Order: sequence, then structure tokens, then C-alpha cells
Amino acid sequence: MKHKAETVRYSQLVMPQDANVVGTLFGGQMISWMDIAVSKAAHRILKNSPADAAVTRAIDATEFKEPVYVGEWVNFEAIVTNLGRSSIKVNIKAFAEGRHDERRLACVSEFTMVAVKQHDDGTYTKCLHGQILDS
Repeated sequence: MKHKAETVRYSQLVMPQDANVVGTLFGGQMISWMDIAVSKAAHRILKNSPADAAVTRAIDATEFKEPVYVGEWVNFEAIVTNLGRSSIKVNIKAFAEGRHDERRLACVSEFTMVAVKQHDDGTYTKCLHGQILDS
């Protein structure tokens, strides 16, 4: 099935429990939220495919560009950039947004997801997804 590249959006509010020792968003929390947004993009690509889900295979070239503070929103934009036989490459950008300022680019990364199929015994294995990215 052919798919057009579509930007998937997801947002999170930074709460005190998300902060590190200097009061900014903990990098591990940022990556966790990015993983959720990327999973949403992969989920959409896998609709009407033989795959049951997609799992994270690799996180490449993550760059933290600006700090994000408690009380700010992080707005994620994920877009599928390439499809392999079982893999899905997704680029993601995270923008911080405070109450009184413009949004700013806080983090960028590239994820590789892999399509998986669930078996009767509950285990998952990699599978071919059969999807094509329409350029």
C-alpha cells in the first residue's frame, strides 16, 4: 500500500517530575516522548499491513539544541522518511513552547522502527510490512 509522507504531531507538558538536577527537562524523558511520537507515525504507516506493531530498533544522531523548562510544552513533529522491507525510518523534531515566547527547536533525532507480527504464543518477530512511501 502506498502512503504519502504525513507529519504526525504529539505534545507533552513538562512537569516538575520530568526535570533533571538543573531544573530543565531530563534528556531521557525527552527521548521517551520522542519514541512515543515516532511510534504513532509508524502505527499510521502500518495500517492495513500484515504487521501488528512497530518497535524501536535504533535511535540515531539525537541532538539536544535548547533546554526545555518546567511548565513549557514540548510539541513533537514526526515524519516517515524511508521504508525498508521491515524497517521504518522516522525523523523527529521537538519544539519547546513557553507562555510568553515563540516556539524554539529543542531536539532533533532519527529513529529506525521495525514492523513486528504477534504469534499465537504471544511472542513477536520481525515481519515484512509491504508498505511503500509515495514520493
